Amino acid sequence: MILVTALLLSACSGQKTADTSASKQRLKVGIVLSDIGLGDQSFSDGAFKGLIKARDEGDILFDYKEIADTGTYDEGFEQLVKEGNDIIIGLGYSVKDSLEATAKKHPDRQFLLIDEKSELANVASITFKEEEGSFLAGALAAMASKSGHLGFIGGVESSLLHKFQIGYEQGARAINPNTSFSVNYTGDFGKAELGAKAAKEMITRDNADVIYTVAGLTGVGGLQEAQKEGKYSIGVDSDQFFLAEKSVIASMVKNIDVAIYNALQTYMKSNASFPEKDMVFGLQDGGVGLTQIHLLELTKEQQAKLEELQQKLISGEIKINIPSS
Repeated sequence: MILVTALLLSACSGQKTADTSASKQRLKVGIVLSDIGLGDQSFSDGAFKGLIKARDEGDILFDYKEIADTGTYDEGFEQLVKEGNDIIIGLGYSVKDSLEATAKKHPDRQFLLIDEKSELANVASITFKEEEGSFLAGALAAMASKSGHLGFIGGVESSLLHKFQIGYEQGARAINPNTSFSVNYTGDFGKAELGAKAAKEMITRDNADVIYTVAGLTGVGGLQEAQKEGKYSIGVDSDQFFLAEKSVIASMVKNIDVAIYNALQTYMKSNASFPEKDMVFGLQDGGVGLTQIHLLELTKEQQAKLEELQQKLISGEIKINIPSS
């Protein structure tokens, strides 16, 4: 984690503000990161990557705030407003209340909320069809499983994480209708030991042999425990293969970097506005999907089945049933 954080921070040339002499011509963007912040090896790091790309292409300047520094999300958003940012981004559903409170006080400022939607006129949103990518993760897990019992580890239970879980379960049952599951919401995204404990229980008690983790750093503990136990696992948000190279068969990626980059490009090309207030990214537009498959040698029939399922998800032939919250 230290190495990842160091690399990301170096991209800002040792400063929290990415400043250049061309600042007057560039869009100023501020972001409040999710609670774990940089080095989470998933969501925050992915968002940062998209901002770095836009900055390096000469389009934007950006600043970021972490709750470890600001103390509260409210303070982070207020600091970004005072610094004169044109667009202020809130990363993750947990920041919604704070972002909306700030947006109400500053109706002339444009906000962008990731992973949630808002009714406020000056708050646009980016959400993802996590259930689609998770459906493919579940199908792959069922192909890899010998016991027919799979595990799911979540962080703080929410309607968002339910989309991952439900997609995963329905995808697995598209391959093996008799698949059973162990599910554990640990209540935290930042404690690797909780993920390790949950994974160990699923493996030793329930005979789970593939575990899907959707829990930030807590999930990393689950991946690494699966590796210790000689079982397969599936990562999330970014390609997490390097965290447990003897266990992770794939990751369900949310291409937050692509989504943020594309949204900013659209804003700049549309006279400083978002033509679509609520932007949704799924399989069809590359918002979610599976990484390269590792460790497994799928048969041609299995590869064809995964491709078939993906196309049916894109076309709408397969519909994932998400209960309303």
